[in-house]
Amino acid sequence: MFTSNAPADYDCPICLGVTRTESDKTLMRATDIVYSDELVTVFINSFFMGKNAGHVIVVPNEHYENMYDLPEPVGHHIFDVAKKCSRAIKTVYNADGITIQQNNEPAGDQHAFHYHLHVFPRYENDGFNNIAPEQKRLAAPDERQTYAEKLKPVLAQKF
Repeated sequence: MFTSNAPADYDCPICLGVTRTESDKTLMRATDIVYSDELVTVFINSFFMGKNAGHVIVVPNEHYENMYDLPEPVGHHIFDVAKKCSRAIKTVYNADGITIQQNNEPAGDQHAFHYHLHVFPRYENDGFNNIAPEQKRLAAPDERQTYAEKLKPVLAQKF
């Protein structure tokens, strides 16, 4: 019923990130990882959005293109980890709130064809819902690492 939207020769950048393979086929770096277990990995996202820098993506370690083929137990675990990430981001970044975003298929703005859930820090009057394209930028690995180092100790604590 559901077909893949990934090109036939798709080399998944998120799978490369999960296996800590750094190459020109992925923007993800091992230093972006803030949490990992047998089912999921959490990365500082490569792109920073407006005033909401340092958001994370929670991804399954196995390749599932989108929510349609994501097994429910994995989805439940992703939710649990996203909840922990939300609490950590709110505390560590002194955020006023959190936005969770997950896109499916090109019409739903999915660009990387591996399920991933975004967890954004939010601030009063941050303009997040009206971010202009020029306010989205590729963050350098060392800038992302600064955010990763803030989150890692909190996310390392037992659930």
